[in-house]
Amino acid sequence: MKVELDPEKDISFNDFKEQILRDYRIAVLSRECSLLGRREVLTGKAKFGIFGDGKELPQLAMARSFRDGDFRSGYYRDQTFMMALDLLGPKDFFHGLYATTDISLEPMSAGRQMGGHFVTYSLNEDGSWKDLTKQPNSSADISPTAAQMPRLLGLAQASKLYRHLNELPSEGFSNGGNEIAWGTIGNASTSEGHFFETVNAAGVLQVPMVISVWDDAYGISVPAEYQTTKENISEILKGFQRTEKEAGFEIMRVKGWDYTALIHAYENAADIARESHTPVLIHVQELTQPQGHSTSGSHERYKTEERLNWEREYDCNLKFREWILANEIVSEEELAQLEKSIKKEVRLAKKEAWSEFLAPHRAQQKELVELLDAAANASPNRNFIRKLKNDLIAIEEPLKKDLMVASRKAVRFLVGESHPQREQLIAWIEAFRNSTQPLYSSHLYSELDNKATAIPEISPAYTDDAEMVDGRIILRDNFEKLFTQYPQAVIFGEDSGNIGDVNQGLEGLQKKFGPLRIADTGIREATIIGQGIGLALRGLRPIAEIQYLDYMLYALQTLSDDLATLLYRTVGKQKAPLIVRTRGHRLEGIWHSGSQMGGLIHLLRGMYFLVPRNMTKAAGFYNTLMKSDEPALIVESLNGYRLKEKMPNNLGELCTPIGQVEVIREGSDITILSYGSTLRIVNQVAAELEEVGISAEVIDAQSLLPFDLGHQVKESIRKTNRFLVVDEDVPGGCAAYLLQKVIEEQGAYRYLDSPPHTLTAKAHRPAYASDGDYFSKPSAEDIFEKVYSILHEAKPEAYPKLF
Repeated sequence: MKVELDPEKDISFNDFKEQILRDYRIAVLSRECSLLGRREVLTGKAKFGIFGDGKELPQLAMARSFRDGDFRSGYYRDQTFMMALDLLGPKDFFHGLYATTDISLEPMSAGRQMGGHFVTYSLNEDGSWKDLTKQPNSSADISPTAAQMPRLLGLAQASKLYRHLNELPSEGFSNGGNEIAWGTIGNASTSEGHFFETVNAAGVLQVPMVISVWDDAYGISVPAEYQTTKENISEILKGFQRTEKEAGFEIMRVKGWDYTALIHAYENAADIARESHTPVLIHVQELTQPQGHSTSGSHERYKTEERLNWEREYDCNLKFREWILANEIVSEEELAQLEKSIKKEVRLAKKEAWSEFLAPHRAQQKELVELLDAAANASPNRNFIRKLKNDLIAIEEPLKKDLMVASRKAVRFLVGESHPQREQLIAWIEAFRNSTQPLYSSHLYSELDNKATAIPEISPAYTDDAEMVDGRIILRDNFEKLFTQYPQAVIFGEDSGNIGDVNQGLEGLQKKFGPLRIADTGIREATIIGQGIGLALRGLRPIAEIQYLDYMLYALQTLSDDLATLLYRTVGKQKAPLIVRTRGHRLEGIWHSGSQMGGLIHLLRGMYFLVPRNMTKAAGFYNTLMKSDEPALIVESLNGYRLKEKMPNNLGELCTPIGQVEVIREGSDITILSYGSTLRIVNQVAAELEEVGISAEVIDAQSLLPFDLGHQVKESIRKTNRFLVVDEDVPGGCAAYLLQKVIEEQGAYRYLDSPPHTLTAKAHRPAYASDGDYFSKPSAEDIFEKVYSILHEAKPEAYPKLF
């Protein structure tokens, strides 16, 4: 029974005693899991272990102040907190350590993440939202240090929006904005830029956030003197402390072994954050690491004997035990009996988890042994196959890998044979692969019916007298439709609010929808993305604007490690439908005209990556994405905002399909694939090529992730027999990706009469000014000459050499 203690009400001694003993039980339970977990790694049953020992007491205090509807954004030391909220049991803990792929047994990630990475389920099986106000919530952990901080900002800001935006639907997501976002971080990780950027942004926005810094004076083997100025993070953050006249943070310090002080500190912090939306930082000092940083080594290698003795004396669990006995809450004998029963419980949980982990493998091992025996009896290579069978039998604790290795090697000895036993073995391998691979590879993208790639195209419609307008006007008016249609939609970024973005695509919208929905931010790309992730996790539909494509590099770690992996690492249990808006291609200068497309393509698998050639196409992509609930990056053409486009009369409704290319000019001699701003140059050159008798088919890629799901490019090559990719990325970047997709994956090599070619930018960053662009990126003349040379090679008499 969980006793809810109200600090403003008197409680009986029995209730008080029960709460104290429950906390002590959880602290000991968590510690025993850590101790046995380390042994499981050292015996080889688990690959790696990183545990929360030494941090138990402050996590119990945090859990006492955590309420349904609140969100955690923490890191891999928080097992005690999860146990205190009944979100993690000892058997769950060990299944996480063993990487069990049955999500009913390993509920945190079904073995996809190492142990210590926690999550709660935000979604029903059909992808709809659970009622997040009726459960404690934890955003899905990731390993990179301080990477949990950017999303914490958005989780906290969501409460502010729910409190102040009356038009924002809040049922199931918020109770009047009273939810706190709780962040945890190690002292050494506060050295990361993500931490400081988040703290600064939270102070500016004034959002209900409580950050706990678990301070054990080390970052792996490196002591605090090399980590933090003055060796004290709360000391150097004093400038953030709020005053009577200035908003800021409330900063607290508390000893991590002082149970009553911890309880009071967290109750106070929760009251401040929940009521006034003031961010709070709790610096929890004098914590320990009883087993060192992780199973990768022992802390005896780098800590002095004096330090080790101090850690033994100030172990928070030991101090808690001493406090219980000193206050005569229970006797020594009662505690000893409780500790004994907990150790037995954890040992039993470990044993059962290991047995459950192995059970399906052993059943499959038995099946495979019988198939290998039958295949050996039917094969002249029986001795080789029997050795594989006997080696498999000798594995007492088989993994899935062991089964695949044995079966696939056996097939090599059956090549050229024709008998039922060979076919049965091959069928077993295929069935095993088909059932097992999804356990490791599903949910990179949505697998639901409303996934973005299933949203049908709605073409732009025009009246006979449709006006030609700047492309930005189409975007602006389409955004106005979206913000009217979707009250949960918000957009924010540098210069996005008051001036309506640097290219006026949001002109006038802040005045209509208000500064909370159309918002300016500071220059802080990582937390702009984190802001979006956190808001999306709490049911909003954010559009996070990064001013230029080149600046995406500031935000790339958060995008790649957090947003792009979210659906995958939670096995579809959480989603963050964040749209990232940016602009790029072909302006001028090293840092304002980059095309880091190859890097983004490979680092953002799990997001859609869309490259519209004009603003009508861009508007269609925003509309498509708002009908679905998946994350995406849209790169608008920076030099296209003032180009004239025909004004559609179905803004807010038109939808550009995701994963489909578009043939924008038909031809018969060569297929040219490109995208974005460069596509306009390609189309111009196609007209020039027509003048010399070369018929070029021009295809707009439109969507890089995913690319051409219908294999239309292959069908074009089947007709033209020649292929050129024109790309403003560096050599081997996006063009190489597109070649692999078309030539290998689509199998278009079958229809080529000439080698496939690429024309890209130079390997260096683009130089400044018009001449810099001309000599850095593919020009019209480069494209003409490249196509002509391909046709010259095929038909030298019809197309004499140019140079």
